Amino acid sequence: MDLTIISTYRCNSKCQMCYIWKNPTDQKEEVSLETLSKLPGGFDNLNVSGGEPTLRRDLPDLVDLLYPKARILEISSNGLHPEKLVPIIKKYPKIKVRLSLEGDEATSNAIRGEKDGYATKMAGMRALQEAGGEDLGFAFVIQDENVDQLVKVYEMARSMGVELSTSTLHNAWQFYKNDNYFYDRVTVARKVEGLITSMLGSGKPKNWFRAYLNLGLIEKILGHPRLIRCTAGTDFAFIDPWSDVWTCNVRSDLLMGNLARQSWEEIKASADAHKAIQKVHACEQNCWMVTTARTAMRSALIPQVPKIGPLMWVLKNKLKVSMGGAIAFDRYIDYSRVEPSPFKQRTSFLGTKAKAALVRGRATPDARYPLKSFQNN
Repeated sequence: MDLTIISTYRCNSKCQMCYIWKNPTDQKEEVSLETLSKLPGGFDNLNVSGGEPTLRRDLPDLVDLLYPKARILEISSNGLHPEKLVPIIKKYPKIKVRLSLEGDEATSNAIRGEKDGYATKMAGMRALQEAGGEDLGFAFVIQDENVDQLVKVYEMARSMGVELSTSTLHNAWQFYKNDNYFYDRVTVARKVEGLITSMLGSGKPKNWFRAYLNLGLIEKILGHPRLIRCTAGTDFAFIDPWSDVWTCNVRSDLLMGNLARQSWEEIKASADAHKAIQKVHACEQNCWMVTTARTAMRSALIPQVPKIGPLMWVLKNKLKVSMGGAIAFDRYIDYSRVEPSPFKQRTSFLGTKAKAALVRGRATPDARYPLKSFQNN
């Protein structure tokens, strides 16, 4: 099972597609080391995310606690405080680190509202490499404003010897956003084809399967159903900063329990968990993020091996690309069927004086997530 721990909603970026930074948590209320010590071992991928996890002063202690509990411990960071990650990587070089990067300097800084973000991330990635990091990379959120640079960023990452993970616009309680829509679904989707072809042309099997994950992103961008059904609550879960355990980070009606008040075993066996998982089985949202896609692609018997469908697609199209052929994307994707979506202009917060407002005393999930409805189609 994969687990994401959203360690804080405090964030020093001002992203246009994510409003976590507008809704910070009170650090006194954030999930504690004592609560996280209740987690069992044996997780496959355990991701420490945010908000921005480097804003937690106890991040080194949190890493010490969680590192033995997972096959892979991951830190998802905006990359604005690499100096806080360097000593962690020196101690645990196998920790997976992904720094958010949304294109070239001007584009990334504008999307993420970061004055000198790009330069800080690039210098930070080099520092993490020098510290001995073995699983480093950038994370790119595909959207209309940066999709033209997608392949270029992938090639840059390869030239640096690091990875590139991709996601795309989503609406979710974690992001405090329910108005992330593409301006031109087909144009964005077609641009992702170039990344898929480039990934299949690489010599790394990991990239070949990322190509399939990006095929799923095309379907998501167009508003089509998922390639593989969701297994939220069974194969992955999320813990939010208030210690609430959720099947996923999208629907605010899928709460399973609270780790501060219950044991992990009690949560998994609870009526709330069973009810939430039943709702997942009937869910028609087309969420396709790294966590939700990666687990869906895995074999139920051997998690390190993909399901037969993704495996056969990868082998067939890797062979085709290797022989100089082109992938027949229109055989896999119906571009004639595109879900309509409203036009909602995204605004860069770079250079603005927009500030976060700390709201204390949000005692219930309803108070913490007032938007209620988060739709992805």
